[in-house]
Amino acid sequence: MPDRLAVTWPDVGSLARACLLVVPVGSCEQHGPHLPLDTDTTIAQALVDAVCGQPHVLATAPLAYGASGEHQGFPGTLSIGTRVLTEVVVELVRSARDSCAGVVLVNAHGGNARALAAARRRCAAEGDRLFIFPVRVEGGDAHAGRTETSLMLAIAPEQVRMDRLVPGRTEGLETLWPVLRSAGVRGVSPTGVLGDPTLASAEEGHRLLAELADRLAGALQSWWREVDVAALTRS
Repeated sequence: MPDRLAVTWPDVGSLARACLLVVPVGSCEQHGPHLPLDTDTTIAQALVDAVCGQPHVLATAPLAYGASGEHQGFPGTLSIGTRVLTEVVVELVRSARDSCAGVVLVNAHGGNARALAAARRRCAAEGDRLFIFPVRVEGGDAHAGRTETSLMLAIAPEQVRMDRLVPGRTEGLETLWPVLRSAGVRGVSPTGVLGDPTLASAEEGHRLLAELADRLAGALQSWWREVDVAALTRS
């Protein structure tokens, strides 16, 4: 596949829709005092970069703004909300009909999930294929803790402020959820951290990134077979 940074319209046209358009989806929101605002986007982009050499994958630029209302109250957080994000995704998928056989969103921000699920339902009703890969680590902490900090130490260590690492609330989301719903993250953790980033390591981050990339590669292969079989059935 052509490199996403150098692709031209003839490159895409030559694929004759024989590809999945893979889009990193992130956010611009607080990630504690030690991680940058675009942490989710950086993680999603790293995963897409890891699979962009796979056949039938055409990677594109990220959606860097999402639904981050739960992080309002922290300077720097920019949110377009669930309704607008849903509309953006639906329009993106519509515009991709002539270029690809389906669209895959690699979503690294949990707050986007409701919008993406709504967009998938609408796209399916219009006959478009929209697949969603949630960047989720089993047993990982909730936000700006050990998990995300380890991933960032593997992807972009120069962006991690090691002198600002502080533990946050470490209870599970099921415990924090009632307060989160009413008061947002600021009402639960003044630092914005839900987890313990002091336990993070680059070694763990590389392991997690490899595991996520393997899962994404497997999902892409499965979705491409689904698209290919559907095309053969129609013909």
